[in-house]
Amino acid sequence: MSKREITRADILPLAEYAKKRVDLRREIVAKKKRRRMEVGPAATFYFECYETMLQQVQEMLYIEKGGEAQIADELDAYNPLIPDGTELIATVMFEIDDPVRRARFLARLGDVEHHAFIRLGADIVRGKPEQDQERTNEAGKASSVHFIHFAFDAAQIRAFRSETQIIVGFDHPEYSHMAVMSEAVRQELAGDFA
Repeated sequence: MSKREITRADILPLAEYAKKRVDLRREIVAKKKRRRMEVGPAATFYFECYETMLQQVQEMLYIEKGGEAQIADELDAYNPLIPDGTELIATVMFEIDDPVRRARFLARLGDVEHHAFIRLGADIVRGKPEQDQERTNEAGKASSVHFIHFAFDAAQIRAFRSETQIIVGFDHPEYSHMAVMSEAVRQELAGDFA
């Protein structure tokens, strides 16, 4: 069963992390590949877990070198993105290289974070955005990064673990795309449930 919270005891000392960094990053890249889905031409869902968030915390500490004082802030920022056993949590990125095209695209996607879903047969699990900050500005422009929680009930968890076809998508008027979750991704994410 996956761990649900990063504690201070889980953090490697900076010197130790530096020695293991290349191998740890290689391992997490392989794990992230099994937790990734493209939805439409511009959106990618990266489903988070204890291991991906621990690596993120370690990287932030390594890059910023804020020491002990930085650790509490990183834990406060990243622990809410670890599934609690009844949910999946995705970092959703809208990835468009051209800055002009990206700005025009995001200007049409206001509130897209409220239009994400996971469909299990006829049942739909609606995404709820992380409440850390507003992801759509006053002008209606969406952020290129969103953190979205998908809360499942017991029957939905059973359906997710079964052979049910799983669809991940958006029903936003300007971005209505869906993708079928591969069996490899489904099996990996099934471990996020208690």
